[in-house]
Amino acid sequence: MTETDIQARFAAARVIAREAGGLALGYFRDYKALTVEFKDDRSQVSEADSAVEKLIGDRLWALFPEDAFLGEETGSRGLDGKAPGVWVVDPIDGTSCFVAGLPVWCVSIAYLAGGEVEIGVIFNPNADEMFTVSRGHGAHLNGDQIRCSQATSFSEGMVGIGHSPRLPPAPALAALERLLGEGGAYVEYGSAALMIAYVAAGRLLGYYEAHLNSWDCAAALALARETGCWDNDFLAGDGLIRGNPIAVAAPGLAEGMKRVSGLG
Repeated sequence: MTETDIQARFAAARVIAREAGGLALGYFRDYKALTVEFKDDRSQVSEADSAVEKLIGDRLWALFPEDAFLGEETGSRGLDGKAPGVWVVDPIDGTSCFVAGLPVWCVSIAYLAGGEVEIGVIFNPNADEMFTVSRGHGAHLNGDQIRCSQATSFSEGMVGIGHSPRLPPAPALAALERLLGEGGAYVEYGSAALMIAYVAAGRLLGYYEAHLNSWDCAAALALARETGCWDNDFLAGDGLIRGNPIAVAAPGLAEGMKRVSGLG
């Protein structure tokens, strides 16, 4: 795949993410009227999630029919190894916040080719913040370049800790205990994609969750890597399809995050 091909997809992803964010925001403004159901893994899904993913998928397939697709709500298409790359999409990351009327959610679109996350776009329409990255060209927030924190101590900021109801609480509780023992503080915003993007932008020092799916974090992982963050190689093994534990940290806290997460 050529650089021209990548940049064409990068331009399209930014436009589509903004359109998808506008559609999601329309649903969010009337969130009390949403039809909400529970999946088998106990996570929530609303009609907004399905509608937004359909919009993204339709736009991408019209432009790049040769590409594969992996979405949280509609599953996979074309993952037979013949496609030049795969779009990895979470239409609304932070659905539990979305359906509760909390403005902490985003649209997440990533593109992987050759085992690398080449493109990441995360759009938070409530804050009108768009995080973007094309591998090797810097990471940006609304067009301005971002950088991760230069902190060397957990006392210099906060770490995001995520937890899913589909998992037992023990891993998250153990990480919290170790973080507090290192003198750190934590937050949980309900959107892994946003919290990892915040690590890339220097707003958080790190992030840990015992298991994420690739659509939850692929775009944000590209941002973190581009800004020099350490990560535990989330995509190793079958991470794209089955997910993995994830830990991300500012470079000066890599060893500390290995201790906190237990992923060293």
